[in-house]
Amino acid sequence: MIWTWLNEAPHWHEDGSRLTVRSGPDSDFWRHTHYGFVRDSGHARLTVMRGDFDATVRFRGDYRDLYDQAGLLLRLDPERWIKCGVEYVEGRQLLSVVVTHGFSDWSVTPLEGQPEEITLRLERRAEAVTVLAAPSGQAPQMLRMAYFPPEPEVEVGPMCASPQGQGFEVSFEEVRLEAVT
Repeated sequence: MIWTWLNEAPHWHEDGSRLTVRSGPDSDFWRHTHYGFVRDSGHARLTVMRGDFDATVRFRGDYRDLYDQAGLLLRLDPERWIKCGVEYVEGRQLLSVVVTHGFSDWSVTPLEGQPEEITLRLERRAEAVTVLAAPSGQAPQMLRMAYFPPEPEVEVGPMCASPQGQGFEVSFEEVRLEAVT
């Protein structure tokens, strides 16, 4: 697989199957809704996938500032994408999914405590994307099923952003992409 950066993070390194990233300030993915702005400055390490697939990643972050976020990004272009993972809001980690078709929407699920790490799974089947998450030691739970255009090729991979903070460190481990036939 060939991995490329969308908005390369200011600091990152790979060590075997671990990708450690420090996000840059004022980075985010968002389009219009409620806030009235468009941001396509978050950091994502992406690869092209075709057809149906599962994307899984285990990650942990040192969240500290409002809206610090990490997880997976599924992307067709700047107006059609899904980001999912953890977002830090009012001192709490929330499981978060943003689906964007020209305009972003945002859904969150509170987490019990502050889990050390999360395993996130994104399943693409034709025009449907299902997002599941499993905090440390827990069974996976479905966060959302959403429509996503059934284009033959998409980009997918780990992402992080710091919309209001000065950046934070996140470690992605075991990024797995599996074609489903």
